[in-house]
Amino acid sequence: MENPEKEMTDPVAELTQEIDKGMKILEGFQINWMIVRDADTGSIIWQDNKDFSCPDIEHEARVPVKILDLRAISREINFSTVEAMENFRLDQKVKFKGRIMEEWFFEMGWVSPNSTNTWQSTIEAAPESQMMPAKVLNGNVTIETSFYNGDVLITKSIVRLYYV
Repeated sequence: MENPEKEMTDPVAELTQEIDKGMKILEGFQINWMIVRDADTGSIIWQDNKDFSCPDIEHEARVPVKILDLRAISREINFSTVEAMENFRLDQKVKFKGRIMEEWFFEMGWVSPNSTNTWQSTIEAAPESQMMPAKVLNGNVTIETSFYNGDVLITKSIVRLYYV
């Protein structure tokens, strides 16, 4: 027989606790640098030492047009965290004029507290028949990256792409 006085959970308190946890992680979370490489040759296509984790601004990235001709890219994100994360993951949406063109999900897993880490992912290009020219994409593409610890949102970054 179930205990009628069994402890009931307060959904508002649980949500507040999750938001507080996400804010605490964000306070000690920073992207140190990002590098994009040609996945086949390893040559660097683009790099920046900017902290793209700040959610309050739309960031900009100027990437070489030749990135659109690559079969696949390798993306490296170097980040630091003060807090431990049990299941660090990200959801990345590529949008054209606000509409989702592609969406990817990446999972890193456990991240130690007070650590600096480099996370490398390989992303394959869409088929050539689905590619648009740089002049159409230029300034109209944003990459929206949501960083999570499990289901708790840490931060959301928006980067507008310009092809040079």
